Amino acid sequence: MFPRALGQNKTEKKEIMLATDSALVLFSGGQDSTTCLAWALKHYSRVETIGFDYGQRHAIELTVRPGVLEQMRQQSPEWDSRLGQDHMIDLSLISAISDTAMTQNVEIVMQENGLPNTFVPGRNLLFMTVAATVAYRRGLTVLVGGMCETDFSGYPDCRDDTMKALQVALNLGMNTRLKLETPLMWLDKAQSWDLAEDLGGQPLVDLIRSGTHTCYLGERGELHDWGYGCGTCPACALRANGYQQYAARKAAKQAVK
Repeated sequence: MFPRALGQNKTEKKEIMLATDSALVLFSGGQDSTTCLAWALKHYSRVETIGFDYGQRHAIELTVRPGVLEQMRQQSPEWDSRLGQDHMIDLSLISAISDTAMTQNVEIVMQENGLPNTFVPGRNLLFMTVAATVAYRRGLTVLVGGMCETDFSGYPDCRDDTMKALQVALNLGMNTRLKLETPLMWLDKAQSWDLAEDLGGQPLVDLIRSGTHTCYLGERGELHDWGYGCGTCPACALRANGYQQYAARKAAKQAVK
């Protein structure tokens, strides 16, 4: 047991207050996390990033990640001044204790429980818990993640209810007022491309298209109009379909002008 502070009884709770203009973005180097980083740079004066090496099959995302960060700094002087320290965390224990298509070289299939075997149980829960721990140490008050329940996956740890419950648990467990922000939660992939354009214009769209990585199989040989990837895995199909819808809507708007 830790001793209570002088003058503090059992009924008193002294809440740890953090700066309200700072954020830690879960940044993998993919489309969603890059869009979330741009969103955070627009809304917070101090932004840091955190990434995780969990033995992922598509480790190429960790290779492109530093370059994407550097290009984000080049998007504008304001973003450069706001973007702070990057944190890389070794979470290889995830691949050691899980058996999924994201951590093993196996075929991507649907499972009997209705979830694809790309679902890594506990991954996002652990990501957020570790991120909250780093945020506590760094004095950051907001965690930003690219979780979304609008599109295909159905991952239970991407759902809005999960994030809300996790926010409560983290704050109870650390006596803080951390806020979990998920800017993409109710957007489909086409709308995510729209958001990127709203945040950073065509330069950000081009960066996401050619700089980021999403393909589950780690394929980065051919640059498609929507970006690099195998073109057949669920992540590529989602990204490609979203981009095509986004591009079609944009072309239609321009034709009307």
